[in-house]
Amino acid sequence: MSQNPPDLRPDLAHARLTQETPRPGQPTIGMVSLGCPKALVDSERILTRLRAEGYAISPDYHGAEAVIVNTCGFLDSAKAESLEAIGEALRENGKVIVTGCLGAEPDYITGAHPRVLAVTGPHQYEQVLDAVHAAVPPAPDPFIDLLPAAGVSLTPRHYSYLKISEGCNHHCKFCIIPDMRGRLVSRPAHAVLREAEKLVEAGVKELLVISQDTSAYGVDIRHAEDRGHRAHITDLARDLGSLGAWVRLHYVYPYPHVRHLIPLMATNSDSGGLILPYLDIPFQHAHPETLKRMARPAAAAKTLDEIAAWRRDCPDITLRSTFIVGYPGETEAEFQTLLDWLDEAQLDRVGCFQYENVAGARANDLPDHVPEEVKQERWERFMEKAQAISEAKLAAKVGQRLEVIVDAVDEEGATCRTKADAPEIDGNLFIDEGFEGLAPGEIVTVEVDEAGEYDLWGRLPAKP
Repeated sequence: MSQNPPDLRPDLAHARLTQETPRPGQPTIGMVSLGCPKALVDSERILTRLRAEGYAISPDYHGAEAVIVNTCGFLDSAKAESLEAIGEALRENGKVIVTGCLGAEPDYITGAHPRVLAVTGPHQYEQVLDAVHAAVPPAPDPFIDLLPAAGVSLTPRHYSYLKISEGCNHHCKFCIIPDMRGRLVSRPAHAVLREAEKLVEAGVKELLVISQDTSAYGVDIRHAEDRGHRAHITDLARDLGSLGAWVRLHYVYPYPHVRHLIPLMATNSDSGGLILPYLDIPFQHAHPETLKRMARPAAAAKTLDEIAAWRRDCPDITLRSTFIVGYPGETEAEFQTLLDWLDEAQLDRVGCFQYENVAGARANDLPDHVPEEVKQERWERFMEKAQAISEAKLAAKVGQRLEVIVDAVDEEGATCRTKADAPEIDGNLFIDEGFEGLAPGEIVTVEVDEAGEYDLWGRLPAKP
């Protein structure tokens, strides 16, 4: 069993490729998937297309005739990680195709690694396939190469990311995502729902709804209705909730209409219980001047009122967020405002970044950059407070009975998650006795008997 580290990057999703045994003569492609869950979905779509064309998929470089590296370009540290992964793939394999967010800067990649076969940008699936065809021609066998109905998944079978849109209309000064992925482009609601239906039919028990700005879903297409489904986050959440799986919403900006999602979560509402009582909201900061320099809505006080209203209508709601400390110009007083705001907001799950420059971001040109040692000191103070809040909230759950989903079972016990925990970025609930009959994907009731800073421990109630 693994425990959740407190500084786990909330922008990362970890691919889980399984080893296939290629048939004789079957071309094999390796995949390295870096970055956020949105990039993970792109990797799944590429691999699904390749499997449909008769390629075998390798979880590493060995035995592959070419390797695709899906890169991240969100932070300079992520860019460095991507360049390192490309270099490793070149050393281990030699034939490398680069795609993803960093692919929006082809000269940056080829300047460091001129031997790559091709560079494509994010969600340019056809260009990736063209590059693969040029490097390793397909050789499909229609009688053998069968594609599962749900496509290729890089997550465990019982949960799946569901991407509802691409791009973003915000112009935050610290972010270059709109430059890399473009403006908001929403998928038709009926297409999202059909994908979700297929996933649930294939055994998925939890749908993780993702995009760059989930609450803006459908704005670009004027919330069009097509085939009985309206492209609006409230309507989509209601439709997805009718499928019987857990539905978890990520990257939800706190627009006023978010309050209409809360009745879908509250069990005391007529339409409640359709989606999980969980909101992942990127607040980023709390001081109005800092938010203004970030070019984000400066309404931290109103946000506290919204949070209070959400909790009034849905007492069990879990709120997760991420913050940036050490943003250019952040004074000690502004940082203290953030700590005071966190004290009042009492968020359940919190991640924190130290600000760093990103090539092309407007924040680079702001005055009064914060020294590295001050960023580190503020990060430590922030995380100390967030940890204390988390520890107190989890301690209050001791003695409660909670529904959990089983993620993994080994000889030590079962690793599970409550409705308050998203995979990879939140905590876990561990069962270390009487777990032998459990299997990944099961949803069971557990009695909590111990709490830590980020995780819970529990046991299955005795059978009557």
